[in-house]
Amino acid sequence: MTLPADLCLNEFNPYNGGTPVNTFTVYMQYIINGLTLGSIYALIALGYTMVYGILKFINFAHGDVLMVGAYIGLLTYQALLGDSTSASWMMLAFLIALVVSALLCALLGMFIERVAYKPLRNANRLAPLLSAIGVSFILSNGAAWVFGTQSRRFPYPFANNPISILGVTITPHQILIVIVAVVMMVALTFFVNRTRMGKAMRATSLDQGTSELMGINVNRVISLTFAIGSALAAVGGILASFDFRVYPSMGTMTGLKAFVAAVIGGIGNISGAMLGGVLLGILESVGAPLLHIPNAMKDTIAFAVLIIILLVKPDGILGKNEKEKV
Repeated sequence: MTLPADLCLNEFNPYNGGTPVNTFTVYMQYIINGLTLGSIYALIALGYTMVYGILKFINFAHGDVLMVGAYIGLLTYQALLGDSTSASWMMLAFLIALVVSALLCALLGMFIERVAYKPLRNANRLAPLLSAIGVSFILSNGAAWVFGTQSRRFPYPFANNPISILGVTITPHQILIVIVAVVMMVALTFFVNRTRMGKAMRATSLDQGTSELMGINVNRVISLTFAIGSALAAVGGILASFDFRVYPSMGTMTGLKAFVAAVIGGIGNISGAMLGGVLLGILESVGAPLLHIPNAMKDTIAFAVLIIILLVKPDGILGKNEKEKV
């Protein structure tokens, strides 16, 4: 998430062009940017944590589903918009593109699960992991073959004029990201805890064999889990593409960081995924300038935090240490 131009270069100088810089305001700006970046990580991390919660399996193709969702959203938006410059139609076209992308990525997630993961459920635990890596390469290289390697800009469907509040700059795009992330997390929490299918998901995560004996269609539950996670990834991909553009490998590092966020919060825990995403976004945004880390090396923060968490609290902040009885 980029900072306003006047805060990018001289944030540690006592004066900026003859005007004193308020250090508190500068760091508040970094925190706001980290919150919005972390909200994107959280949306993607929800997909990781749902799949792991049921299958105890890391879907490393999840980040590339994000990329596919961004391309679908962009192409749908451009096709609907045409030459129109109407503000209301631009916003409506964007919402339609968002829904279309989420639905198609949900179907893609179900297809990937059925073809690449379901036949390997009873195989060695390394097999589905390798399969996931293979799917990741197929999606990213397939996108490069179809769309080329040049990045594409996803235009804002609304006026993204910054708003200044007590010296801190906030854009409508940032507000939209945070609102969408919170709504998605609340809706997902309600679905898992309050609906019949959500209860089936929780039962399946505890014991698939017993769930089948109780009449739960485990295959349907797993397919729905992949569908929901992939739809959330598509939404996160579109929201991220406004700042990071759309290109075939856009989901690789973003997906890995979202996985780190899920581990930090406690993988398998929905609230933990949100917490881990927000914490990672803020740590990246504040840590890089604080530690004088160049932007090109900013990604090291996420993986340094991952190592620390694994050493100090392997189950994550909200994770539970579950002992397996034998």
